[in-house]
Amino acid sequence: MRLPEKVTIIEVGPRDGFQNVKDFIATEDKKRIIDSLVSAGIQNMEITSFVHPKAILQMADAMELAMSVTYTEERLRKIALVPNARGAQSAVACKVGEVSYVISASEAHNKANVNRTIEESEAELRKIRETEPALKVRLDIATAFGCPYAGKIGKEQIYRLIGTGIQEGIEEIVLCDTIGIANPRQTAMLAADVRQRYPDTRFTFHLHNTRGLGLANILAAMQEGIDSFETSVGGLGGCPFAPGAAGNVATEDLVNMLDHMEVSHGICQEKLLEAAAYVRQTVHAELTGNMLDACKYENI
Repeated sequence: MRLPEKVTIIEVGPRDGFQNVKDFIATEDKKRIIDSLVSAGIQNMEITSFVHPKAILQMADAMELAMSVTYTEERLRKIALVPNARGAQSAVACKVGEVSYVISASEAHNKANVNRTIEESEAELRKIRETEPALKVRLDIATAFGCPYAGKIGKEQIYRLIGTGIQEGIEEIVLCDTIGIANPRQTAMLAADVRQRYPDTRFTFHLHNTRGLGLANILAAMQEGIDSFETSVGGLGGCPFAPGAAGNVATEDLVNMLDHMEVSHGICQEKLLEAAAYVRQTVHAELTGNMLDACKYENI
């Protein structure tokens, strides 16, 4: 079995995980959760989203939270999601040096998600690059594996958006299974295709566990050379504008799989489970991960 020696895990719980939680999570609790994840060895994290509070109230404290997360770049790669150039300016003001920008591969989903056409989103990306040239930008391609409104997504549309990212000097593209519809064969084929077509571009896969195939899809991508994945502590998360989507892959579940397959990742599972337990105690949302309720890690 071909596997990468090391996998990069990007924790998205404090952003993607929290955005659907109805009850506002106190900023102090968000900060404690971030701290607990860093203590567990998480080195890459989406900490918040600079969106208008009317869009996602849970992110109303984005600037305060971002300013409170003061780890060095060596300790934590701090990322925030931004929907537009104004959000990018806020990120820079809060000393966040890297942002994620989302364009959907589906016109219908892009309209529902950010109220823009794909071309308008591409224009906004160019504006971000022009107004904040020093800001590192990742391009997230939503609904890359299927759309709740449009169904299947043609590969040419995905290639078009990858081309847009490359044209704008973006080095990392995130391919997102927004509604958890992917299967291992589809995942492996897309992974192989993009790595062959764009050998100089770094690809991260963001896979959901809606149909219970999250880890299987990650393994399929790993076998085709993908070595970077976004996951969420406890399996929290999902897109507010993707009906029926439920749950990212739980970070602790991926760590468990990688540990038993002897793939390096740099995260302490015991401390990660402590962080997940604190999330369960603090956040009023159902956790969908498996490891938190499994037998104690040292006995496995």
